[in-house]
Amino acid sequence: MAITGRNESLGGRIRLGMVGGGNDAFIGGVHRIASRIDDKYQLVAGALSSTPEKSHASAAALGLDPERSYDNFTLMAEIEANREDGIEAVSIVTPNHMHYAAAIEFLRRGIHVICDKPLTSTLEEAEKLVKEAEQSDALFILTHNYTGYPMIRQANAMIANGDIGTIRVVQVEYPQDWLTEFADFKQAAWRTDPARSGAGGSTGDIGTHAFNLASFVTGLELESLAADLQSFVPGRQVDDNGHIMMRFKGGARGMLWCSQVAPGCENSLKLRVFGDKGGLEWCQEDPNYLWYTPFGEPKRLITRNGAGAGDAAARMSRTPSGHPEGYLEGFANIYSEAAAAILAKRDGSAPDPAVTYPTVQDGLKGVQFIDACVRSSAANAAWVTIG
Repeated sequence: MAITGRNESLGGRIRLGMVGGGNDAFIGGVHRIASRIDDKYQLVAGALSSTPEKSHASAAALGLDPERSYDNFTLMAEIEANREDGIEAVSIVTPNHMHYAAAIEFLRRGIHVICDKPLTSTLEEAEKLVKEAEQSDALFILTHNYTGYPMIRQANAMIANGDIGTIRVVQVEYPQDWLTEFADFKQAAWRTDPARSGAGGSTGDIGTHAFNLASFVTGLELESLAADLQSFVPGRQVDDNGHIMMRFKGGARGMLWCSQVAPGCENSLKLRVFGDKGGLEWCQEDPNYLWYTPFGEPKRLITRNGAGAGDAAARMSRTPSGHPEGYLEGFANIYSEAAAAILAKRDGSAPDPAVTYPTVQDGLKGVQFIDACVRSSAANAAWVTIG
């Protein structure tokens, strides 16, 4: 069992390890920045790459103690769990197919897990990981970072408050263009390899973000879907475009589009929710604004930390209105929410009830979504149930 006492030499910061995320890994750098923005963590150990040579080179570049640079995550978990100053939490930022094995090693030793999405590359592993997480005393946090944006928290609060009434229609899309042509560099190679990414391509990489965002904001539970997935690039083994119709419990209907072959789209995540009393609209590329339209009234713009923004958004904000906050700050909000829960666990207390982060159950729903999309598309876009 990992020692979780306060380490005064780190000023009480959470002792953090990392699996994956070496020198040439984009998302590893994002996680490290996010963990440090609010000064809640200190990176002290890592198994940063799939080979010892790359792992140790990355650790040296980050200034880690060579004794705490590990050849692999199994060795890291074993040694760190038995150190008096061992890590309290680990960030897992590997390709999808490694999430399950790495998470198990740390959960079983009582070390909190902060894992990149999707939860796992297969539904079978996702279901097993849920059981492991539920049996562990450690916390499991999934970094669906878009749920950390202030105006997404604002939208969630407004819907819960009944501001747009009973939800009827949900539309969410996440198009990109970076895989429009065949690409063989590292980030593209593993994301288009079903052995490493899982059965879903764009559905797993960005479709799960869109699905999670819609679910978080609305609070709706997906009941069934019909998916039409394409692999437009010749030879590509996973989908690079998907159109999905969704039926939610309670009667609401939804549409989701995810694509990585849409020229002119960079990271165009958008969400629109319509109820019987009004509608909301948010765009990730302009994240400090939320459009609210009560039925029959003029459209209203709510700005981050501006007039009309409530406590839920304010908790996630750092700067006055007009100073843009975006991707890194939203990511940092997930890390800070996780830190609040981890520190409460360390002290044997309960975290603030407002603390919210994606859990292993949210991860399971995401993998169930991918699985359902693949099954539906293989059956000529037939309606399939979730789970």
